[in-house]
Amino acid sequence: MESKEIKDVLENYKNKPNQSLTEVMDYLKNDFDSTKELIIKLTHHLDITEKEYNKIYEEYKKRING
Repeated sequence: MESKEIKDVLENYKNKPNQSLTEVMDYLKNDFDSTKELIIKLTHHLDITEKEYNKIYEEYKKRING
């Protein structure tokens, strides 16, 4: 489905056939799943980045404070 068609179904869903609703539901489910997966990957990446930053920062503080 094209985004124009999806938008049309989302705006006028009460007047659309079941086939259109099913297609949009499939699209939204796939979009939800891929977005969720991306958020999980980014969260893990952010956690690792924070951990590495803190490790380097602690070493830096030790060196600065003697």
